[in-house]
Amino acid sequence: MIDLRSDTITHPDTQMRAAMASADVADNVLDGDPTVAELEERTAELLGMPAALWTPTGTMANLVALSVHLTRGDRFLATAGAHVLNNELGSAAWFAGGMPAALEHDAGPGRPSVGALNEAAGPSQVPYFMLRTTLVCLENTHNAAGGAITPPEEHARLVAAAQDRGLAVHLDGARIWNAATALGLPPAALTVGVDSVSACFSKGLGAPAGSVVAGSTEFVTEARRVRHMLGGGVRQAGVLAAACHRALDNTAALADDHTNAATLAAGLREQGWEVNEPETNIVLANVADVSHAIQRLDELGISALPMAGQVRFVTHRDVSAGDVNEALRRMKTGELH
Repeated sequence: MIDLRSDTITHPDTQMRAAMASADVADNVLDGDPTVAELEERTAELLGMPAALWTPTGTMANLVALSVHLTRGDRFLATAGAHVLNNELGSAAWFAGGMPAALEHDAGPGRPSVGALNEAAGPSQVPYFMLRTTLVCLENTHNAAGGAITPPEEHARLVAAAQDRGLAVHLDGARIWNAATALGLPPAALTVGVDSVSACFSKGLGAPAGSVVAGSTEFVTEARRVRHMLGGGVRQAGVLAAACHRALDNTAALADDHTNAATLAAGLREQGWEVNEPETNIVLANVADVSHAIQRLDELGISALPMAGQVRFVTHRDVSAGDVNEALRRMKTGELH
């Protein structure tokens, strides 16, 4: 099988496994784990934030952030199709107590305009008996929009508009490493002005688990408490943090995934598929019957998943350029589009 379901299916390489085996560890709840502490400091600097907190998963990282930012009953805005809306099983409403509202992508894939944000936010002052909006969640890259990038200038305009309305800003940067690599910028250039940002080590970078949520020192202090409430008090977490350290050494290799995605998209287009022009490592294909297409792909030895009413192919470090070409050959032979 050529597995193009996600960039989360990668296996830790030999160096990563060695780093995990030799990690310096301690009880991260009672004493603080030295490898975790080093990772948090390193990642905070990369993301341009004062402090960071390691979490086992990206969903927990986002939920921690929303729980800190929201008061029960607050309304929050998020881009349509965002992970916090569609892929976290309602935890933003269930645990964080937020009322979600979607922002349409009227400025491009995964990107709302300032006008859309202002209109959705409503008046800055509302009476106590009306729903109040207090937070906006952005996503870069945007998964359901095909790994679409929000450029720094658009990010800055959206953050400024949110701040003008008194809204806090959380950035779901699960694949911020992809965005930064594609733009040739440091990740911190894509977080300017946000109140918090999450980032993942197990998407694209090859770690078996682990994310961070970063913000001010005060934010991270409260975030640490919320993480424990959610069961995220992993003890000798340095074993996993060591893998995350090694993952951060892999960011340059994301460019290969982007090249492979472009090759896949071009090849599919030549075969008659309707696909997006990938900005990073996600290719979305419009087909008449998504379930049938995925079943036929499986019969050809190619794994893919549905996403936003389309077939999603994701390139990653465990799929080579040769694998992509072989997948295209199989699809052409199978006459599937």
